[in-house]
Amino acid sequence: MSEFKYACPVCGQHIRCDSSQAGTVMDCPTCFQKITVPQAPAGEDQKLILTGTKVTEKPAAVTAPAPAPGSDGKFSGALVVVLILVFVGAAAAAVYWATIIRPRHVSGAAPTTNASPTIVSAQPLPAAPPASDANWMLTLNTNAIPDAPVSGRVHGQDFIVQHAGLQNGTLSLRCGGHGSELGVWINFSGAPAETLSGRTINITTHADKAAKITLRWHDADGTRTNESFEGGYAMRLEFGTLADNRIPGKIHLCLPDEQKSYVLGSFTAEVRKPKPKEPPKQ
Repeated sequence: MSEFKYACPVCGQHIRCDSSQAGTVMDCPTCFQKITVPQAPAGEDQKLILTGTKVTEKPAAVTAPAPAPGSDGKFSGALVVVLILVFVGAAAAAVYWATIIRPRHVSGAAPTTNASPTIVSAQPLPAAPPASDANWMLTLNTNAIPDAPVSGRVHGQDFIVQHAGLQNGTLSLRCGGHGSELGVWINFSGAPAETLSGRTINITTHADKAAKITLRWHDADGTRTNESFEGGYAMRLEFGTLADNRIPGKIHLCLPDEQKSYVLGSFTAEVRKPKPKEPPKQ
């Protein structure tokens, strides 16, 4: 028996053995891998270093279960029918749960206490532009009134119109909705909207008879206060055409109070029906 060397296929370690060990399994002395010894070389080939083969574990063979007697490896017709019925029953139960049982549970469930409440934020009010003394003058010029919303200063407070209305011959320009106490009220002695439609009114400080104007505001302590003027002011008021219970207009009004109150800009007033007169007391 002749000796020869072969190399480990994993780590390359040279291993010496004889020809009688060809085909057997040995452990590599370096990496301890199980190696199948190659066949011994013949003649001059003995000078070559052969490489062994790493032994791999073969997976256990999985055998298919034997078919039931008399079935010939196929499901019987009765078994197929049973499987179909089971599948249909499961599908029907799932539909019944999703459409009937589950909605009842959801609708009857008590609300969770840790749910965050929905917060509805109020619409922010438009900010009034800072009042300017350049817009206050008791001798009005003929410059065009801007198309911007009416704004200005009411008794020292910056003002911007948020609601304009015409009722019982009184034009109201308010900062806020109904009941607001910051704004200007101009009384035309009960003149209906049809009479004011399309008219331009110019009032100078020396007018003998002028519309009554009332300013309303809240003092710092919350007290409602008003001040009226029946003359001494300057106003240019341009009404547009009445349509669909609305009348557009432009105004430049300057009042002779110490705070130099004024309003300047455009508006669209909502025309309301006159309030019914109260019957005389008997």
